[in-house]
Amino acid sequence: MSGMRLWVVIPAYNEAGGILETLRALAGQDDPGFTLLVVDNASTDGTAAVVERFAETRPWVTLIAEPVKGTGAAADTGMRHAIAQGATHLLRTDADCLPRADWVRQMRRAFEGGLELVAARLLPREDEFPLKHWERSLLPAVVTTAAWFGRFRPGNRDKAYLGPYVMTPGCAMGITAWLYLRSGGFPRTAIEDVHEDRALVNRVRRVTRAYGTHRAAVVHGSVRRLRAYGLIGTLGWYADHRHRPGHVDIR
Repeated sequence: MSGMRLWVVIPAYNEAGGILETLRALAGQDDPGFTLLVVDNASTDGTAAVVERFAETRPWVTLIAEPVKGTGAAADTGMRHAIAQGATHLLRTDADCLPRADWVRQMRRAFEGGLELVAARLLPREDEFPLKHWERSLLPAVVTTAAWFGRFRPGNRDKAYLGPYVMTPGCAMGITAWLYLRSGGFPRTAIEDVHEDRALVNRVRRVTRAYGTHRAAVVHGSVRRLRAYGLIGTLGWYADHRHRPGHVDIR
């Protein structure tokens, strides 16, 4: 796939206090062959200004806006913008995540191996809060539990699906442009309404069996939702929003 044109898409809402760390993590990738697109999702805290300053000396960084607030809407806008600009392969992470330095290279390798939807491994960030030893296992445990539950969730079981459900966190995934368009992409929804990453996986499962996890690709994700909701609340949140706090935009 020597002609692979790779874009990384980051939807961002009110992340002025932390997005710079994510941008720096991407600037430090050992495979620099990608364009970075940040989608400012109606932020009110100066997120766009932080990205603009970062992009001043980095022509591979682009900023666009999506005024309709919603992780699904912002991610979909970014993916479709990238495709319109010639992207053949798309990666997505979030503005509170730190992709490991070889993430882009490993995701590229997964595409070259034949996967059209790639789930990276999600591990907890350890720079946000002082984590206790037992806390380091909580985020992987939540992901593992959600993945196990997902295989039995009625909404993930349908005779039309070509393969099994695979947990694919929106903050640590990749997809070919062809498959994104063919499947319909992310639903243009808010995070409190639909888990857009789960919806995308199920759309993909109707189109192809060429999806899976590439464990060598690693993203370190924020634990702030886990801290705010607690373990039970977080599991409930990811289990069809059975836990719905009054304030979902944890910052």
